[in-house]
Amino acid sequence: MGEKHLISGLQLWQWRNTALQAAIATDISPAEVDWLLLEVAGLDRLALRLESFKNWPEIQLQLPLEELDRLWQRRLNDRLPVQYIAGVTPWRKFQIAVSSAVLIPRPETELLIDLALASASDASGNWADLGTGSGAIALGLADVLQNATIYAVDYSLEALAIAQTNAHNLGFADRIQFYQGSWWEPLTFLKGQFSGMVSNPPYIPTSTLPTLQPEVVNHEPHLALDGGGDGLDCIRHLIEISPSYLQPGGVWLIEMMAGQADAVRELLQNQGSYCKIQIHADLAGIERFAVAYKS
Repeated sequence: MGEKHLISGLQLWQWRNTALQAAIATDISPAEVDWLLLEVAGLDRLALRLESFKNWPEIQLQLPLEELDRLWQRRLNDRLPVQYIAGVTPWRKFQIAVSSAVLIPRPETELLIDLALASASDASGNWADLGTGSGAIALGLADVLQNATIYAVDYSLEALAIAQTNAHNLGFADRIQFYQGSWWEPLTFLKGQFSGMVSNPPYIPTSTLPTLQPEVVNHEPHLALDGGGDGLDCIRHLIEISPSYLQPGGVWLIEMMAGQADAVRELLQNQGSYCKIQIHADLAGIERFAVAYKS
Protein backbone atom coordinates (compact mmCIF):
# COMPACT_ATOMS: atom_id res chain seq x y z
CA MET A 1 0.00 0.00 0.00
CA GLY A 2 2.40 2.65 -1.24
CA GLU A 3 -0.10 5.46 -1.64
CA LYS A 4 -0.78 7.78 1.26
CA HIS A 5 -4.43 8.32 2.07
CA LEU A 6 -4.53 11.43 4.23
CA ILE A 7 -7.57 12.67 6.10
CA SER A 8 -8.02 15.10 8.98
CA GLY A 9 -8.36 13.88 12.55
CA LEU A 10 -11.79 15.49 12.64
CA GLN A 11 -12.96 13.51 9.60
CA LEU A 12 -11.79 10.26 11.16
CA TRP A 13 -13.36 11.18 14.50
CA GLN A 14 -16.70 11.77 12.77
CA TRP A 15 -16.41 8.46 10.88
CA ARG A 16 -15.60 6.62 14.11
CA ASN A 17 -18.63 8.05 15.92
CA THR A 18 -20.94 6.97 13.11
CA ALA A 19 -19.30 3.53 12.95
CA LEU A 20 -19.62 3.02 16.72
CA GLN A 21 -23.33 3.84 16.64
CA ALA A 22 -23.88 1.52 13.67
CA ALA A 23 -22.01 -1.30 15.42
CA ILE A 24 -24.19 -1.03 18.52
CA ALA A 25 -27.34 -0.84 16.38
CA THR A 26 -26.44 -4.04 14.48
CA ASP A 27 -25.21 -6.01 17.51
CA ILE A 28 -21.51 -5.91 16.59
CA SER A 29 -18.96 -5.19 19.32
CA PRO A 30 -18.01 -1.49 19.17
CA ALA A 31 -14.49 -2.57 20.18
CA GLU A 32 -14.09 -3.80 16.58
CA VAL A 33 -14.15 -0.20 15.32
CA ASP A 34 -11.17 0.76 17.44
CA TRP A 35 -9.30 -2.46 16.65
CA LEU A 36 -9.75 -1.67 12.96
CA LEU A 37 -8.46 1.90 13.45
CA LEU A 38 -5.41 0.62 15.33
CA GLU A 39 -4.62 -1.40 12.21
CA VAL A 40 -5.55 0.85 9.29
CA ALA A 41 -4.95 4.32 10.77
CA GLY A 42 -1.95 3.51 12.96
CA LEU A 43 -3.65 5.10 15.97
CA ASP A 44 -2.69 3.89 19.44
CA ARG A 45 -5.11 2.91 22.19
CA LEU A 46 -4.52 6.07 24.20
CA ALA A 47 -5.27 8.40 21.27
CA LEU A 48 -8.50 6.47 20.72
CA ARG A 49 -9.51 6.43 24.37
CA LEU A 50 -8.84 10.14 24.86
CA GLU A 51 -10.09 10.95 21.35
CA SER A 52 -7.05 13.22 21.09
CA PHE A 53 -6.63 12.36 17.39
CA LYS A 54 -9.68 14.57 16.71
CA ASN A 55 -7.38 17.61 16.70
CA TRP A 56 -4.63 16.15 14.52
CA PRO A 57 -4.24 17.99 11.19
CA GLU A 58 -3.77 14.77 9.24
CA ILE A 59 -3.84 11.01 9.70
CA GLN A 60 -2.50 8.50 7.20
CA LEU A 61 -4.83 5.62 6.35
CA GLN A 62 -3.77 2.40 4.62
CA LEU A 63 -6.76 2.73 2.30
CA PRO A 64 -9.09 5.57 1.25
CA LEU A 65 -11.78 6.46 3.79
CA GLU A 66 -14.46 5.62 1.19
CA GLU A 67 -13.02 2.12 0.88
CA LEU A 68 -12.79 1.70 4.66
CA ASP A 69 -16.42 2.77 4.92
CA ARG A 70 -17.49 0.40 2.12
CA LEU A 71 -15.80 -2.52 3.91
CA TRP A 72 -17.31 -1.46 7.25
CA GLN A 73 -20.77 -1.49 5.63
CA ARG A 74 -20.05 -5.07 4.56
CA ARG A 75 -19.13 -5.85 8.20
CA LEU A 76 -22.53 -4.51 9.26
CA ASN A 77 -24.67 -5.90 6.46
CA ASP A 78 -22.90 -9.02 5.13
CA ARG A 79 -21.15 -9.93 8.41
CA LEU A 80 -17.72 -9.78 6.73
CA PRO A 81 -15.22 -10.56 9.52
CA VAL A 82 -13.30 -7.49 10.68
CA GLN A 83 -10.01 -9.44 10.37
CA TYR A 84 -10.57 -9.74 6.61
CA ILE A 85 -11.13 -5.97 6.41
CA ALA A 86 -7.87 -5.22 8.21
CA GLY A 87 -6.10 -8.07 6.40
CA VAL A 88 -4.44 -9.14 9.66
CA THR A 89 -5.21 -10.82 12.95
CA PRO A 90 -3.17 -11.13 16.16
CA TRP A 91 -2.14 -14.72 16.99
CA ARG A 92 0.29 -15.60 19.76
CA LYS A 93 2.92 -12.86 19.48
CA PHE A 94 2.48 -12.40 15.73
CA GLN A 95 0.49 -10.18 13.41
CA ILE A 96 -0.69 -12.70 10.83
CA ALA A 97 -1.90 -11.69 7.37
CA VAL A 98 -5.27 -13.20 6.46
CA SER A 99 -7.66 -13.12 3.52
CA SER A 100 -10.89 -14.90 2.68
CA ALA A 101 -8.73 -17.74 1.26
CA VAL A 102 -7.78 -18.80 4.79
CA LEU A 103 -9.49 -19.55 8.08
CA ILE A 104 -8.94 -16.78 10.64
CA PRO A 105 -6.67 -18.40 13.26
CA ARG A 106 -8.51 -18.65 16.60
CA PRO A 107 -7.10 -17.90 20.05
CA GLU A 108 -7.87 -21.49 21.20
CA THR A 109 -5.54 -22.85 18.52
CA GLU A 110 -2.62 -21.02 20.16
CA LEU A 111 -2.63 -23.81 22.77
CA LEU A 112 -1.64 -26.34 20.08
CA ILE A 113 1.81 -24.73 20.08
CA ASP A 114 2.20 -25.04 23.86
CA LEU A 115 1.09 -28.67 23.68
CA ALA A 116 3.53 -29.37 20.85
CA LEU A 117 6.38 -27.91 22.89
CA ALA A 118 5.36 -29.83 26.03
CA SER A 119 5.04 -33.13 24.15
CA ALA A 120 8.13 -32.79 21.96
CA SER A 121 10.77 -35.30 22.98
CA ASP A 122 12.71 -33.95 20.03
CA ALA A 123 12.62 -30.18 19.55
CA SER A 124 14.70 -30.59 16.40
CA GLY A 125 13.88 -32.94 13.54
CA ASN A 126 11.04 -32.65 11.02
CA TRP A 127 7.62 -31.34 12.03
CA ALA A 128 4.53 -31.14 9.82
CA ASP A 129 1.68 -28.64 9.90
CA LEU A 130 -1.01 -30.25 7.76
CA GLY A 131 -3.66 -27.86 6.44
CA THR A 132 -1.58 -24.81 7.30
CA GLY A 133 -3.99 -22.13 6.03
CA SER A 134 -2.53 -18.76 7.05
CA GLY A 135 0.58 -20.56 8.30
CA ALA A 136 -0.18 -19.77 11.94
CA ILE A 137 0.66 -23.21 13.37
CA ALA A 138 3.83 -23.56 11.27
CA LEU A 139 4.98 -20.12 12.50
CA GLY A 140 4.21 -21.04 16.09
CA LEU A 141 6.13 -24.32 15.77
CA ALA A 142 9.14 -22.60 14.15
CA ASP A 143 9.11 -20.09 17.00
CA VAL A 144 9.18 -22.63 19.88
CA LEU A 145 11.02 -25.57 18.26
CA GLN A 146 14.05 -23.59 17.24
CA ASN A 147 16.06 -26.43 15.72
CA ALA A 148 13.21 -28.09 13.87
CA THR A 149 12.42 -27.92 10.17
CA ILE A 150 8.73 -27.27 9.59
CA TYR A 151 6.89 -28.70 6.57
CA ALA A 152 3.62 -26.84 5.96
CA VAL A 153 1.07 -28.38 3.60
CA ASP A 154 -2.16 -27.00 2.19
CA TYR A 155 -4.45 -27.99 -0.63
CA SER A 156 -5.14 -24.35 -1.53
CA LEU A 157 -2.52 -22.42 -3.51
CA GLU A 158 -4.13 -19.15 -2.39
CA ALA A 159 -3.71 -20.18 1.24
CA LEU A 160 -0.09 -21.19 0.68
CA ALA A 161 0.67 -17.79 -0.87
CA ILE A 162 -0.56 -16.10 2.33
CA ALA A 163 1.29 -18.56 4.56
CA GLN A 164 4.52 -17.91 2.64
CA THR A 165 4.02 -14.15 2.96
CA ASN A 166 3.62 -14.58 6.72
CA ALA A 167 6.73 -16.74 7.01
CA HIS A 168 8.69 -14.17 5.03
CA ASN A 169 7.35 -11.15 6.96
CA LEU A 170 7.97 -12.75 10.35
CA GLY A 171 11.49 -13.99 9.56
CA PHE A 172 10.80 -17.74 9.34
CA ALA A 173 11.16 -18.24 5.58
CA ASP A 174 14.31 -20.35 5.99
CA ARG A 175 12.72 -22.60 8.66
CA ILE A 176 9.42 -23.47 6.98
CA GLN A 177 9.02 -25.35 3.70
CA PHE A 178 5.69 -25.15 1.91
CA TYR A 179 4.04 -27.89 -0.15
CA GLN A 180 0.78 -27.98 -2.09
CA GLY A 181 -1.31 -31.11 -1.76
CA SER A 182 -3.61 -33.18 0.39
CA TRP A 183 -2.42 -33.91 3.95
CA TRP A 184 0.73 -36.08 3.96
CA GLU A 185 0.76 -36.68 0.18
CA PRO A 186 3.48 -34.18 -0.82
CA LEU A 187 5.74 -35.40 2.02
CA THR A 188 6.10 -39.06 0.96
CA PHE A 189 9.85 -38.48 0.43
CA LEU A 190 10.17 -38.14 4.25
CA LYS A 191 8.04 -41.14 5.24
CA GLY A 192 8.92 -42.39 8.71
CA GLN A 193 11.09 -39.37 9.45
CA PHE A 194 8.79 -36.96 11.31
CA SER A 195 9.26 -36.06 14.98
CA GLY A 196 5.79 -34.56 15.09
CA MET A 197 2.62 -33.63 13.24
CA VAL A 198 0.25 -30.84 14.20
CA SER A 199 -3.06 -30.09 12.50
CA ASN A 200 -6.19 -28.01 12.89
CA PRO A 201 -8.20 -29.93 10.30
CA PRO A 202 -11.78 -29.29 9.14
CA TYR A 203 -14.00 -30.86 11.84
CA ILE A 204 -17.48 -29.32 11.51
CA PRO A 205 -20.18 -31.83 10.46
CA THR A 206 -21.55 -30.81 7.04
CA SER A 207 -25.11 -30.48 8.37
CA THR A 208 -23.91 -28.10 11.12
CA LEU A 209 -22.23 -25.63 8.73
CA PRO A 210 -25.42 -23.61 7.98
CA THR A 211 -25.99 -23.08 11.72
CA LEU A 212 -22.62 -21.37 12.25
CA GLN A 213 -22.35 -17.59 12.61
CA PRO A 214 -22.77 -15.82 9.25
CA GLU A 215 -19.26 -14.41 9.69
CA VAL A 216 -17.97 -17.98 9.48
CA VAL A 217 -20.29 -19.77 7.07
CA ASN A 218 -20.59 -16.92 4.56
CA HIS A 219 -16.97 -15.77 4.48
CA GLU A 220 -14.47 -18.37 5.70
CA PRO A 221 -13.35 -21.14 3.30
CA HIS A 222 -15.60 -24.21 3.55
CA LEU A 223 -12.64 -26.41 2.60
CA ALA A 224 -11.17 -25.49 6.00
CA LEU A 225 -14.42 -26.12 7.92
CA ASP A 226 -16.32 -29.08 6.45
CA GLY A 227 -15.36 -32.36 8.11
CA GLY A 228 -17.98 -34.51 6.38
CA GLY A 229 -21.03 -36.28 7.79
CA ASP A 230 -19.87 -36.61 11.40
CA GLY A 231 -17.10 -34.00 11.16
CA LEU A 232 -14.40 -36.64 11.54
CA ASP A 233 -13.51 -37.47 7.91
CA CYS A 234 -10.18 -35.61 7.90
CA ILE A 235 -9.29 -36.64 11.44
CA ARG A 236 -9.97 -40.31 10.56
CA HIS A 237 -7.64 -39.97 7.58
CA LEU A 238 -4.90 -38.36 9.71
CA ILE A 239 -5.19 -41.14 12.31
CA GLU A 240 -4.98 -43.82 9.62
CA ILE A 241 -2.09 -42.42 7.55
CA SER A 242 0.16 -40.68 10.09
CA PRO A 243 1.88 -43.73 11.65
CA SER A 244 3.76 -44.41 8.41
CA TYR A 245 5.15 -40.86 8.47
CA LEU A 246 6.04 -40.55 12.17
CA GLN A 247 9.18 -41.91 13.81
CA PRO A 248 8.64 -44.22 16.81
CA GLY A 249 7.84 -41.82 19.68
CA GLY A 250 6.73 -39.14 17.19
CA VAL A 251 3.93 -36.82 18.31
CA TRP A 252 0.47 -36.74 16.70
CA LEU A 253 -1.50 -33.62 17.74
CA ILE A 254 -4.79 -32.16 16.50
CA GLU A 255 -7.54 -29.71 17.35
CA MET A 256 -11.13 -30.97 17.29
CA MET A 257 -14.67 -29.84 18.11
CA ALA A 258 -16.48 -30.01 21.44
CA GLY A 259 -18.02 -33.47 21.76
CA GLN A 260 -15.57 -35.31 19.50
CA ALA A 261 -13.00 -36.35 22.14
CA ASP A 262 -14.40 -39.81 22.91
CA ALA A 263 -14.71 -40.75 19.24
CA VAL A 264 -11.19 -39.51 18.49
CA ARG A 265 -9.71 -41.39 21.46
CA GLU A 266 -11.44 -44.57 20.31
CA LEU A 267 -10.23 -44.15 16.71
CA LEU A 268 -6.65 -43.67 17.94
CA GLN A 269 -6.86 -46.75 20.19
CA ASN A 270 -8.42 -48.93 17.48
CA GLN A 271 -5.81 -47.94 14.88
CA GLY A 272 -3.26 -49.83 16.98
CA SER A 273 -0.12 -47.76 16.24
CA TYR A 274 -0.51 -45.13 18.98
CA CYS A 275 0.23 -45.00 22.68
CA LYS A 276 -0.05 -42.45 25.53
CA ILE A 277 -3.27 -41.02 24.06
CA GLN A 278 -4.32 -37.84 25.87
CA ILE A 279 -7.16 -35.35 25.57
CA HIS A 280 -6.57 -31.73 26.63
CA ALA A 281 -9.10 -28.98 27.30
CA ASP A 282 -8.88 -25.38 26.11
CA LEU A 283 -9.08 -22.43 28.52
CA ALA A 284 -12.89 -22.63 28.48
CA GLY A 285 -12.68 -26.25 29.69
CA ILE A 286 -13.78 -27.72 26.35
CA GLU A 287 -11.98 -30.94 25.36
CA ARG A 288 -10.42 -29.65 22.18
CA PHE A 289 -7.01 -31.28 21.62
CA ALA A 290 -5.87 -34.88 21.17
CA VAL A 291 -2.23 -35.93 21.59
CA ALA A 292 -0.83 -39.38 20.87
CA TYR A 293 2.58 -40.91 20.21
CA LYS A 294 3.57 -43.47 17.62
CA SER A 295 4.33 -46.73 19.44
